[in-house]
Amino acid sequence: MKSVLRMLVWLVMLVGGVWGGFLLDARLFPHLYGNLWVHLTSFFIGLVLLRLVMAVSRNTGRTLAKYGREGDLPRMETNRLVTEGVYRYMRHPMHLGLLLFPFAFAFLAGSPSFVLMIAPLEVIFMLLMIKWVEEPEAIRKFGDTYLDYMKSTPWFCLKKKCLKMLFQKVEKKK
Repeated sequence: MKSVLRMLVWLVMLVGGVWGGFLLDARLFPHLYGNLWVHLTSFFIGLVLLRLVMAVSRNTGRTLAKYGREGDLPRMETNRLVTEGVYRYMRHPMHLGLLLFPFAFAFLAGSPSFVLMIAPLEVIFMLLMIKWVEEPEAIRKFGDTYLDYMKSTPWFCLKKKCLKMLFQKVEKKK
Protein backbone atom coordinates (compact mmCIF):
# COMPACT_ATOMS: atom_id res chain seq x y z
CA MET A 1 0.00 0.00 0.00
CA LYS A 2 2.85 2.38 0.90
CA SER A 3 4.52 1.88 -2.47
CA VAL A 4 1.25 2.62 -4.31
CA LEU A 5 0.83 5.83 -2.33
CA ARG A 6 4.41 6.86 -3.07
CA MET A 7 3.90 6.21 -6.78
CA LEU A 8 0.75 8.32 -6.66
CA VAL A 9 2.71 11.17 -5.05
CA TRP A 10 5.32 10.90 -7.83
CA LEU A 11 2.59 11.00 -10.47
CA VAL A 12 1.00 14.09 -8.91
CA MET A 13 4.41 15.80 -8.68
CA LEU A 14 5.31 15.11 -12.30
CA VAL A 15 1.92 15.83 -13.89
CA GLY A 16 1.42 18.83 -11.62
CA GLY A 17 4.92 20.05 -12.43
CA VAL A 18 4.30 19.92 -16.18
CA TRP A 19 0.88 21.57 -15.86
CA GLY A 20 2.14 24.26 -13.47
CA GLY A 21 5.25 24.77 -15.56
CA PHE A 22 3.29 25.36 -18.75
CA LEU A 23 0.92 27.76 -17.00
CA LEU A 24 3.86 29.76 -15.66
CA ASP A 25 5.78 29.54 -18.96
CA ALA A 26 2.91 31.22 -20.82
CA ARG A 27 3.35 34.26 -18.57
CA LEU A 28 7.06 34.25 -17.79
CA PHE A 29 8.70 32.78 -20.91
CA PRO A 30 6.36 33.35 -23.89
CA HIS A 31 9.35 34.09 -26.15
CA LEU A 32 10.53 30.45 -25.80
CA TYR A 33 7.32 28.93 -27.16
CA GLY A 34 7.86 27.52 -30.62
CA ASN A 35 11.68 27.71 -30.49
CA LEU A 36 12.61 24.30 -31.88
CA TRP A 37 16.30 24.46 -30.87
CA VAL A 38 15.49 25.31 -27.27
CA HIS A 39 13.06 22.41 -27.07
CA LEU A 40 15.41 19.93 -28.76
CA THR A 41 18.29 20.93 -26.47
CA SER A 42 16.06 20.72 -23.43
CA PHE A 43 14.72 17.32 -24.52
CA PHE A 44 18.27 15.98 -25.02
CA ILE A 45 19.29 17.16 -21.52
CA GLY A 46 16.17 15.50 -20.13
CA LEU A 47 17.05 12.20 -21.82
CA VAL A 48 20.57 12.28 -20.37
CA LEU A 49 19.24 12.99 -16.88
CA LEU A 50 16.57 10.31 -17.22
CA ARG A 51 19.23 7.80 -18.23
CA LEU A 52 21.23 8.69 -15.11
CA VAL A 53 18.14 8.30 -12.92
CA MET A 54 17.39 4.90 -14.44
CA ALA A 55 21.00 3.71 -13.98
CA VAL A 56 21.01 4.69 -10.32
CA SER A 57 17.59 3.11 -9.74
CA ARG A 58 18.64 -0.12 -11.46
CA ASN A 59 21.92 -0.39 -9.55
CA THR A 60 20.57 0.50 -6.12
CA GLY A 61 17.49 -1.67 -6.65
CA ARG A 62 19.68 -4.64 -7.51
CA THR A 63 21.83 -3.98 -4.44
CA LEU A 64 18.72 -3.94 -2.24
CA ALA A 65 17.41 -7.13 -3.86
CA LYS A 66 20.79 -8.83 -3.49
CA TYR A 67 21.51 -7.96 0.15
CA GLY A 68 18.25 -6.74 1.69
CA ARG A 69 15.99 -9.74 1.37
CA GLU A 70 15.94 -12.92 3.38
CA GLY A 71 13.16 -15.36 2.67
CA ASP A 72 10.19 -14.92 0.39
CA LEU A 73 9.24 -11.24 0.26
CA PRO A 74 7.17 -9.19 -2.15
CA ARG A 75 9.12 -7.25 -4.73
CA MET A 76 10.58 -3.93 -3.48
CA GLU A 77 10.44 -5.08 0.15
CA THR A 78 13.46 -5.61 2.38
CA ASN A 79 13.88 -7.21 5.79
CA ARG A 80 17.61 -6.70 6.21
CA LEU A 81 19.50 -3.42 6.54
CA VAL A 82 21.76 -3.04 3.53
CA THR A 83 25.22 -1.63 4.20
CA GLU A 84 26.98 -3.24 1.25
CA GLY A 85 27.95 -1.65 -2.05
CA VAL A 86 27.16 2.03 -2.35
CA TYR A 87 25.07 1.78 0.84
CA ARG A 88 28.39 1.55 2.68
CA TYR A 89 28.99 5.22 1.80
CA MET A 90 25.49 6.75 1.85
CA ARG A 91 22.14 5.86 3.37
CA HIS A 92 19.96 7.01 0.47
CA PRO A 93 21.76 6.41 -2.83
CA MET A 94 18.52 5.62 -4.68
CA HIS A 95 17.03 8.89 -3.49
CA LEU A 96 20.13 10.76 -4.67
CA GLY A 97 19.39 9.50 -8.16
CA LEU A 98 15.68 10.17 -7.84
CA LEU A 99 16.39 13.81 -6.90
CA LEU A 100 17.31 14.24 -10.58
CA PHE A 101 13.98 12.85 -11.76
CA PRO A 102 11.92 16.08 -11.52
CA PHE A 103 14.64 17.90 -13.45
CA ALA A 104 14.75 15.15 -16.10
CA PHE A 105 11.00 15.34 -16.52
CA ALA A 106 11.09 19.15 -16.58
CA PHE A 107 13.73 19.21 -19.32
CA LEU A 108 11.84 16.57 -21.31
CA ALA A 109 8.74 18.76 -21.09
CA GLY A 110 10.81 21.77 -22.15
CA SER A 111 9.39 23.95 -19.39
CA PRO A 112 11.74 26.63 -18.02
CA SER A 113 9.36 27.29 -15.12
CA PHE A 114 9.36 23.61 -14.20
CA VAL A 115 13.18 23.49 -14.40
CA LEU A 116 13.82 26.74 -12.50
CA MET A 117 11.00 26.83 -9.93
CA ILE A 118 8.88 23.70 -9.61
CA ALA A 119 11.57 20.97 -9.81
CA PRO A 120 13.68 22.58 -7.05
CA LEU A 121 10.57 22.74 -4.84
CA GLU A 122 9.86 19.09 -5.57
CA VAL A 123 13.44 18.20 -4.61
CA ILE A 124 13.01 20.03 -1.30
CA PHE A 125 9.75 18.12 -0.78
CA MET A 126 11.58 14.84 -1.48
CA LEU A 127 14.32 15.69 1.03
CA LEU A 128 11.70 16.47 3.66
CA MET A 129 9.98 13.14 2.91
CA ILE A 130 13.28 11.33 3.47
CA LYS A 131 13.68 13.07 6.83
CA TRP A 132 10.07 12.76 8.01
CA VAL A 133 8.99 9.45 6.43
CA GLU A 134 11.86 7.28 5.18
CA GLU A 135 14.24 7.71 8.12
CA PRO A 136 11.57 7.13 10.84
CA GLU A 137 10.35 4.03 8.93
CA ALA A 138 13.89 2.65 8.83
CA ILE A 139 14.37 3.35 12.55
CA ARG A 140 11.12 1.50 13.35
CA LYS A 141 12.10 -1.37 11.09
CA PHE A 142 15.77 -1.81 12.08
CA GLY A 143 15.99 -0.08 15.47
CA ASP A 144 19.39 0.53 17.04
CA THR A 145 21.17 -1.01 14.07
CA TYR A 146 19.83 1.79 11.87
CA LEU A 147 20.60 4.44 14.49
CA ASP A 148 24.24 3.26 14.50
CA TYR A 149 24.24 3.27 10.69
CA MET A 150 22.92 6.86 10.75
CA LYS A 151 25.81 7.95 12.97
CA SER A 152 28.46 6.51 10.68
CA THR A 153 26.92 7.06 7.22
CA PRO A 154 25.68 10.33 5.67
CA TRP A 155 22.48 10.70 3.67
CA PHE A 156 24.43 11.26 0.48
CA CYS A 157 28.08 11.10 -0.56
CA LEU A 158 29.20 13.19 -3.52
CA LYS A 159 32.85 12.05 -3.48
CA LYS A 160 34.17 10.67 -6.74
CA LYS A 161 34.46 7.08 -5.44
CA CYS A 162 30.85 7.18 -4.15
CA LEU A 163 29.45 8.51 -7.42
CA LYS A 164 31.50 5.99 -9.39
CA MET A 165 30.05 3.18 -7.30
CA LEU A 166 26.56 4.64 -7.68
CA PHE A 167 26.77 4.25 -11.47
CA GLN A 168 28.69 0.97 -11.43
CA LYS A 169 26.59 -1.89 -12.75
CA VAL A 170 25.42 -4.33 -10.09
CA GLU A 171 24.82 -7.94 -11.10
CA LYS A 172 21.40 -9.44 -10.41
CA LYS A 173 20.94 -11.79 -7.48
CA LYS A 174 21.20 -15.41 -8.53
